[in-house]
Amino acid sequence: MKKTLLRGLAVHACVLAVVAAYTPSVAQAAGQAPKCSTAKLIVPWKAGGGTQVIFAIFEKVVQQMNVESKIKLVMIPGQGGNKGAKEAAKSKPDGCTLFAIHQSAVTSYLNGRIPFHYDNFETIALLTSTPDIVGASKDVPWNNFAEFQKATLAAPGTVKVGATFGSTSQFYWLVLESKTGMKFKFVPYDGTRERMTAILSGAIDMGGLNVASGRKYLENGDLKGFAIASAERSKHLPDMPTLKELGVDMIYALQRGIVAPKGTPRDIIDYWADVFKKAAADSEFLEQMDAKGTGVDYVGPDGYREWADKMFKEHEDIAIQIGLWKKD
Repeated sequence: MKKTLLRGLAVHACVLAVVAAYTPSVAQAAGQAPKCSTAKLIVPWKAGGGTQVIFAIFEKVVQQMNVESKIKLVMIPGQGGNKGAKEAAKSKPDGCTLFAIHQSAVTSYLNGRIPFHYDNFETIALLTSTPDIVGASKDVPWNNFAEFQKATLAAPGTVKVGATFGSTSQFYWLVLESKTGMKFKFVPYDGTRERMTAILSGAIDMGGLNVASGRKYLENGDLKGFAIASAERSKHLPDMPTLKELGVDMIYALQRGIVAPKGTPRDIIDYWADVFKKAAADSEFLEQMDAKGTGVDYVGPDGYREWADKMFKEHEDIAIQIGLWKKD
């Protein structure tokens, strides 16, 4: 079985005092704190990947907030992010286990790799958005998107693209195939770090990048970047065109958030939503996210659920279109 995703919508509004999370005089969070003093935040990827880097910064902010329960990152990598997802899904719904999630939960479901997605969790907060870049090894003979597309169309199935099978890193390229007619040869890697090592060494031709993971390599010439899948050019890479500018009607960003096991009480969900809303408003945190080319747009539990439902439907439609998924 299988289904889809893309972006976010409605903002769940609450009036809360915005507090600098690095000062210990922060007001107490709303809702009911869980009974544990520190909750486990499962990140289903290895250290060094974008999800771990972003939530490590969240962890630092929350650790310095004056709240009853804080967070500690626990990495459970493997199976393209699915090992950690399974562990989170079966955890006790007491607010002491949280899960860092993005659209790979849906793409893996649509690929038949896991039997659950956002519907099997309680949504807490949608937090960040990181657009994808069409990245290339410095060794490839093409220097722009047009040359890359022409060569790929002329020799379908020969250009090697690194991806974590069933994850967004593969789905992104599947959508690009459907939008352009290109066909790629996918090479499996378990996570961002492995894909980056492969593309830097020239073991693969292409791979997805973002500003956080690829900027320094793009700027010093170790990698090439042909386009960014955002609505506007990145201020950090102003010379890189958007896919839309190049005639490809495609916007794709990794949107990260926090969920809890199904059945977690609403007052505990509200507690964590308040904590993450305050953390996401911290000025130093916002500066660090901006430097990584990552937008911050907090959406609370109800708006996040609406976003997840809409995103699933969008991804499902694309999966059906490209022959990946059939609806019962």
